[in-house]
Amino acid sequence: MATIKKKALIIGAGTGGYPCAIRLGQLGVDAMLVEKDKPGGVCLNWGCIPSKALISATKLYHKAQHVGEMGLSFSGAAVDMKKMQAWKAGIVKKLTGGVQMLVKGNGTQYVTGTAEFIGPKKVKITYADGKPEDIVEAEHVVIATGSVPIAIPGFVIDQKRVVDSTGALELDHVPKRMVCIGGGIIGLELGQTFQRLGTKLIVLEGLGRILNGVDAECAEVVAKQIKRDGGEIYTGAKAVGWEDRGGVAVVKAEIGGKIQEIEADVILVAVGRRPVTQGLKIENSGVKVGERGFIAVDERQQTNVPGIYAVGDVVGQPMLAHKASHEGEVVAEVIAGRKAINDARQIPNVVFTEPEIASTGMTAEEAEKAGHKVNVGKFPFAASGRAMAIGETAGFVKVITDAANNRVLGIHIVGPEASDLIAEGSLAIEMGAFAEDISLTIHAHPTLSEALMEASKHALGEAVHVMNTRKPAH
Repeated sequence: MATIKKKALIIGAGTGGYPCAIRLGQLGVDAMLVEKDKPGGVCLNWGCIPSKALISATKLYHKAQHVGEMGLSFSGAAVDMKKMQAWKAGIVKKLTGGVQMLVKGNGTQYVTGTAEFIGPKKVKITYADGKPEDIVEAEHVVIATGSVPIAIPGFVIDQKRVVDSTGALELDHVPKRMVCIGGGIIGLELGQTFQRLGTKLIVLEGLGRILNGVDAECAEVVAKQIKRDGGEIYTGAKAVGWEDRGGVAVVKAEIGGKIQEIEADVILVAVGRRPVTQGLKIENSGVKVGERGFIAVDERQQTNVPGIYAVGDVVGQPMLAHKASHEGEVVAEVIAGRKAINDARQIPNVVFTEPEIASTGMTAEEAEKAGHKVNVGKFPFAASGRAMAIGETAGFVKVITDAANNRVLGIHIVGPEASDLIAEGSLAIEMGAFAEDISLTIHAHPTLSEALMEASKHALGEAVHVMNTRKPAH
């Protein structure tokens, strides 16, 4: 067993770890990145990328069935799930291969193996190819081990009848009926993916509404779409178990104080994710782990142990790939001796449901709780010429401003291409923009982005294409 000395060691090659490794290489830091599975982590292999590939494909198929009013009709449209899965796998392979190449190309050593702490700055590496173990002594260690789906009692994941997000993304057939336990982002993204292909979707959500944590009005637009497409949503519902009856999965759920039985072909369990610290022997490092397994960090992403950092899902909400990447790059700057901190004013959140939801900053309720008196500007896509032209008019843009000075506090979008439109809102909040900054910026016509300009004008009482709810300032 040899001892290897490194300036930095990164554990985990997901969206937190690999950007950190790449940046460290760019900064000339002698670093090693160790990953026990595939490069790219959950996002590239079993999350963001494969799910968005399937979402895009199924949305195109669904739209092809609903363009009659445009004077279009398609015959012979069919779904080949095996071929779709192969196409998705090709995208994943290209991206994950690129990650490994970029890490190595920037000068950071990449190894495949399992990492275990044997001391605060000592980590044992057990290689996947069976070669002798090594001990890595590093001045700096970055924990970027990510998260895994949460399991619930009574629903053992077999990736056949009862699946988690990973299993759902590998389904090679379109189930007739799917019960989704959990009305959050992951469950609804995947549930609606199969709903667009003809699956009957039944959502069981324990709280009072779906998509808890996003703007309530935005969530309601998605709820209406699920029902419009033939789905059912039960809130205040608790799934207690299931049984096989002649090849049919019968889910038992407590709804309204009574046990109901719901038939399904596939049960999707999507009730959240938990951080990965098990197997890391993190107790040997001295790093404190909270009750729920998350690691507390400061503005430099440093744990309670000097020189040990953590990034991504393992440090807590929001569990988002872009948040992890930003944290990874901050840590690289810190390790290289630069004066860097994680001082982001906002982290955009995107939900790839139908329609999409994207948010940045505070909701009106959050802003009021923080002591702000707010103005709210809204512009519906039903009044957008571009939205009409592409046949996607559901939803709106909502701009939250501080009534005292018109500073933008939050932007919430539900509707077509919300995932791309939110970048303007994120920049506005990051730079401390005011509603006037957006409203006086000339937006190209006809585009969906005009809706942000119109909503900002509406917040000021100066909207031209919708009626104002407040008088404009003179």
